[in-house]
Amino acid sequence: MSWQAAEEPEARMPPSCKALEAVIVPRPRDLGGFEVRRVLPSAERQSVGPFVFFDQIGPAELAPGAGIDVRPHPHIGLATVTYLFAGTIIHRDSLGSVQSIEPGEVNWMTAGRGIVHSERSDNELRKRRQKLYGIQIWVALPKQHEETDPDFTHYAAESLPQIERDGKTVRVVAGSLFGEKSPVKTFSKLFYGDATCQPGALLSLDNEHQERAIYLLEGNVEIAGQVFEPGRLLVFSSGDEVTVKATSAARLLLFGGEPLDGPRHLWWNFVSSSRERIEQAKADWKAGRFAPVPGDPEFIPLPE
Repeated sequence: MSWQAAEEPEARMPPSCKALEAVIVPRPRDLGGFEVRRVLPSAERQSVGPFVFFDQIGPAELAPGAGIDVRPHPHIGLATVTYLFAGTIIHRDSLGSVQSIEPGEVNWMTAGRGIVHSERSDNELRKRRQKLYGIQIWVALPKQHEETDPDFTHYAAESLPQIERDGKTVRVVAGSLFGEKSPVKTFSKLFYGDATCQPGALLSLDNEHQERAIYLLEGNVEIAGQVFEPGRLLVFSSGDEVTVKATSAARLLLFGGEPLDGPRHLWWNFVSSSRERIEQAKADWKAGRFAPVPGDPEFIPLPE
């Protein structure tokens, strides 16, 4: 998904929790009837583990006749991960994939050496009022897999492990978390979980992974005596276990993993360890050398 022109988030450093490296506060931006909050990249952090991009989409209500129309656009060097809490999006790509994604499901698209996709609202659903609420994340591929063949896989909600105990429910979206492993195929060691907590519930984030973060989606939480509101990305250093207490009903996204195997360059929808590779992708898109999306002839021009 290509959500452009969102402003860069502010970064703030809290003093009271020594394991807490940064609190990133995204700034909302209206993109034609729905709200996007860009969390990564930020001035403070370019990535957490292999995660290099994080957008909160909505929550928004789309009036009858309205919808989202993200026209065909290219990607290289990454995997896009779409995960919804409300609404429906129709994915189409240059491999010929056509897939509706519903809440709790996962669309995992590996761009590799290059793919083109579009994301639009369903034509029937446009006839009535719709809700749209979800997360889009980009995962940078390891250097050895940056030029892998493109791929798209859809995972049903019931295929994702779910842990329920002590006033909390955690769905393992990708990677391994709390002893459970998601079936989602990844190219690097990572974790991505969706946790809902009842008031008073405790959630521990251990030191299994070197880079860790929690995004507060709904409700308030307390860490080491400090209370945090929704719409905050909390980035933690490695080594210490972090205990989160829900002071109200709360929903959190947990993610991170091994650090990237070197810096990544991000330009528009391209991610690569090589600036030259991004320049090549720009030239290829401008010259029409990417494969088209069957049944969706529109496209987003290369930004000048």
